[in-house]
Amino acid sequence: MFKPFSPPIAYNDAKKQAIEILNQMTIDEKISIIGGYNMFYTKGFEKFNIPALYLSDATQGVNIRPELPNQLEKSVAFPSPIALASTWNKELSSNYAKSIGEECRAGEIAVLLGPGMNIYRISQNGRNFEYFGEDPYLAARMVENYVVGMQETGTMATLKHFIANNTDYKRRTSNSIVDDRALREIYMPAFEAGVNAGAMAVMTSYNLVNGEYAGQNKDVITGLLRENLGFKWLVMSDWWSVFDSEKVIKSGLDLDMPGEPREEYPAYMKKDKFFLRSSAQSLLEDGKVEEADIDRMVTNILTTQIAMGLLERPVKDTSYFENFDDHIEVALQTARESMVLLKNNGVLPIPKSADISILLTGEYSEKIPCGGGAAEVKGYDTITMLAALKEVYGTKVTYQEKPDNQTIKNADYVIYSAGTFDSEGWDKSFDFPETVNKAIKNIALLNKNTIVAVSSGSGMNMTEWSNEIAGLIYSWYPGQIGFKAFAEIVAGSTNPSGKLPITIEKTFKDSPGYGYIPKGAALYTGWQEDHKIIDPIIDVKYDESIFVGYRWYEHKEIEPLYNFGFGLSYTTYEYSNLKIEQASIKAGSSVSFKIDIKNAGAMDGQEIVQIYVRDIESSVERPLKELKDFQKVQLNAGVKKTLHFTLTERDFAFWDVKTENWIVEPGQFEILVGSASNNILAKGLLEIVQ
Repeated sequence: MFKPFSPPIAYNDAKKQAIEILNQMTIDEKISIIGGYNMFYTKGFEKFNIPALYLSDATQGVNIRPELPNQLEKSVAFPSPIALASTWNKELSSNYAKSIGEECRAGEIAVLLGPGMNIYRISQNGRNFEYFGEDPYLAARMVENYVVGMQETGTMATLKHFIANNTDYKRRTSNSIVDDRALREIYMPAFEAGVNAGAMAVMTSYNLVNGEYAGQNKDVITGLLRENLGFKWLVMSDWWSVFDSEKVIKSGLDLDMPGEPREEYPAYMKKDKFFLRSSAQSLLEDGKVEEADIDRMVTNILTTQIAMGLLERPVKDTSYFENFDDHIEVALQTARESMVLLKNNGVLPIPKSADISILLTGEYSEKIPCGGGAAEVKGYDTITMLAALKEVYGTKVTYQEKPDNQTIKNADYVIYSAGTFDSEGWDKSFDFPETVNKAIKNIALLNKNTIVAVSSGSGMNMTEWSNEIAGLIYSWYPGQIGFKAFAEIVAGSTNPSGKLPITIEKTFKDSPGYGYIPKGAALYTGWQEDHKIIDPIIDVKYDESIFVGYRWYEHKEIEPLYNFGFGLSYTTYEYSNLKIEQASIKAGSSVSFKIDIKNAGAMDGQEIVQIYVRDIESSVERPLKELKDFQKVQLNAGVKKTLHFTLTERDFAFWDVKTENWIVEPGQFEILVGSASNNILAKGLLEIVQ
């Protein structure tokens, strides 16, 4: 049973202490605490026993910043969060976060600026690798376990980026125009789960939401986050993401980060009105804000710090250095369970004992793929794909950067390592460079045993060559040791169990977000475009509303290249004996059911059993199916287990824009059980009555 996090000091007690401190502060002291210091710190006050606290990036480990003092000498680079989502393993999400939280404590980091949880709306988003995929239910379950795992170490988690920040193309001038139902059903559930799990901090996003910047948007912060989701702790801005201090103070935000400009930033980002610490006094004098507004902000900041015990204990705990080896094991297990076998025409696994030759080529054969920006974690003691394969196969593996045709023909197997560098600050193309496509097609033409490994933070266009190759493994950004897991899967010592947390389309034109870049404009790389806040606002219209990911492709009857929830194994599973406890329930009740899953093959493995719900007839448009539960189960060869599930009222509900509430309409619902969104293996009917 999932148990939310409870801080060591209860909210009411912490708030009482916060107000006692607040009442001793001058107005200058109050103002000084509502803006950050030295880029990644909050203001400390020795006289009040308030420590300066370090806030560190990011979701997939600790981003070591050499320009700042007292940094960790090393931190484990974990597989990216989208890889973690591919494990569909809730317990692993908790262990992953716990490991990172322990490294934060070792490095005197009070707040981790993660988990990120923006929904995968488009494959081109440069930050998809930092998030948990396209489905709100899957993301919610992974996030809530992440939050608890992180905060039980004493490190605060930060839910980000609130909200509808689903592209990094000119994100500071991007206006997400999204309807209320889509917000509630698609973009908020992961945040809701994080709030309910006890997350102590939320970070707002760079983009505008329905016409106003998220970090100074009262409807977003006070309305959606505080009133609707009930969040009562610290709300901070993303770095340099708010531009009107009066609006910020009135919006419900508490902390302006980083609170000050940098020298290399343009002049328009150095104006006083941009930063709370330099503008709040004049706003008070002009009567545009009240001291009570400042008091609210300070109270929230202090209440959160006190509740986490940060005024009573040191942040740093060097004993956690002893756990780093355990963290590497968690990273390795995450990689093992995250890699998705998308195609296997009998080419995998490659036996270790056979007299064979394996040719390795491709850009990511000898370097560790990762994403850039805040989430970049370099790691240590890294293992490349070449090193990992040589560890398993020895001299049977050779690497050539540009093998000739005869070498390709002569190899028993060819592994091509493709990948991308995705980053915060810009979006990337859905298409591989033509040089990559050409190389893969040529290799596949010459060698029938061609296997492609894709290391990327999101889906890529593989349509040109997917039918020509024999094997395809999606390895994501696997972290510092993840290619060891890749070699294990290739050799068959690990049975692949990852399943896609996204849909991979055949062409970007099929995507619900296609056309978001203005006509005549183009993708870019680098940070220069990211800071041009004087550029015209770009309206990004979420015209698809709730039809995101597999919901979209099924609704539009568009066949993708690979479906949400899909992933192959080296064994086979049989589903049987679906039994729903009751044929009919009253609205507001829950329903339980069970199903038998058998490993019918010869190899031990893990299966991810997915539960979808379909409303057969509704007064509003609904998706053909929606994920509402899942279990990952270990099954040895020949073993059968009975899995039990319970669905609650919310699992059958939709957001009603008229009543502004979740409602369940009486009628028939299908409960669908399968191994992927397009592979339903058992179904049953349920009647919901008034």
